[in-house]
Amino acid sequence: MEPVSVEQASEKTSTEAPRVDRRKSIGGTVRKLVDERQEVLVLFCQLAGVTATEEVDEDSDDVGFQPNEKDLSAFCEVLMDYLGSGHFELYQRIIDGHERRHGVLRAAQQFYPTIAETTQFLVEFNDKYDRFDGTSEECQTLRADLNKVGKALSLRSDFEDKILSALQG
Repeated sequence: MEPVSVEQASEKTSTEAPRVDRRKSIGGTVRKLVDERQEVLVLFCQLAGVTATEEVDEDSDDVGFQPNEKDLSAFCEVLMDYLGSGHFELYQRIIDGHERRHGVLRAAQQFYPTIAETTQFLVEFNDKYDRFDGTSEECQTLRADLNKVGKALSLRSDFEDKILSALQG
């Protein structure tokens, strides 16, 4: 075994350290994203008045559906945080070409376009309900939109999990 100089050792350490730090950073980002997604789903169910396994019945004549403006606002706020985290802390890295693992790139190529579509839809939902007055017409529209939001979140979660799995694999 050849002796290693101090310069060689520090070069080796400095080149290996970022790889470990990057993987830890990605792991932290993934955990944060999954935690935020869980919070979004809990707030969604609370807002829609459903359990996680029920679907919002947009055709029901439920005049009693009175969403809480505070719950809607909290949902939209956490939703935007979640979407921003995914985009700026995870997907942007892939889009900018900083990811070299082929499995991650294949998963992103296959699933990211749908994730981007759900992002656009969810941002539009947030903008639409930024000012919510709670009129009966708005409540009925919100009920139908929540059904679409639930489907978008479900689809996004499935596809996002495939990319996250590739990132962690």
